[in-house]
Amino acid sequence: MSVKIIGTGSALPQKEITNEDLAQLVETSDEWVRERTGIGSRHISTGETVVSLAVRACEKALENAGKTASEVEMLLVATCTPERGIPCAACQVQSQLGAADAVAFDLNAACAGFLFALHTAWAYIEAGIYENALIAGSEVLSKIIDWTDRGTCVLFGDGAGAVLLERSNMPGILGFVQHSDGTKGEVLKCDSRQLKNPYISEPINFPYVQMDGREVFAFAVRQVPACITETLQKVQLTPGDVDLFVLHQANKRIIEGISKRLSVEMEKFPMNLDRVGNMSSAAIPVLLDELNREGRLREGMTLVLSGFGAGLTYGACALRW
Repeated sequence: MSVKIIGTGSALPQKEITNEDLAQLVETSDEWVRERTGIGSRHISTGETVVSLAVRACEKALENAGKTASEVEMLLVATCTPERGIPCAACQVQSQLGAADAVAFDLNAACAGFLFALHTAWAYIEAGIYENALIAGSEVLSKIIDWTDRGTCVLFGDGAGAVLLERSNMPGILGFVQHSDGTKGEVLKCDSRQLKNPYISEPINFPYVQMDGREVFAFAVRQVPACITETLQKVQLTPGDVDLFVLHQANKRIIEGISKRLSVEMEKFPMNLDRVGNMSSAAIPVLLDELNREGRLREGMTLVLSGFGAGLTYGACALRW
């Protein structure tokens, strides 16, 4: 028995913001942003929420799999930007989908969140606790961005992607690797609700993303290839055996650096960051859905998914489509 992805879906906010649009807000240009990141535009919420985007993506994944919400046994939402502390986003998605029999909870591992949620669902199914799981990565990062900081506001976009996992007799997920390094957590951070009570005089927080771009770049280019290699060794494969590497869409230069370290041609690294930017936990499932709907994923293909982000967290998954 195996655990297989049987459906994908995605959803983006209607509003698209180009680099030229951002040049009206901060000192930047299309050339400056594209040269350093590869990003040309991104979708920004004008009312869409983590929950509403996740619901749309989940509906499409269920439709793609030929399943109904009532059949879902587990529902996970990976997000670092929920609208509410309680109830969790997954319970709100469960309600709106009508997935009444699904156990639901959130998971936050930032940009690696979707992979961590995928691994969590896989473990539940492998253990025989559930037969299927619906997993969404959904983010509205635009609400935690400092729109006066050109170093971060040009990077991020909003959106959601989802997959449906199911126990299967066909080959599916082959193996996972996950890692965390909390000692480096300060290089990418965002404070949450401020500490404000009758016993302190000044609020203590800065509720916007703060990032040391150089450190994040060095971390990703070093650790992601190592993590992918570790995963492939675990399942007795080599980089040459992989048909496509579906990576977190943070920066074109990072992906080029990973390609070089793995000695794999860039043709095997599909990208959509030029159109959607960095969507944190939504990046991998949105790209996976695009590849699926474009017919670029054929049965039996070997894929590697890999993500990295705040925490610092990173991981990889090898699977057969």
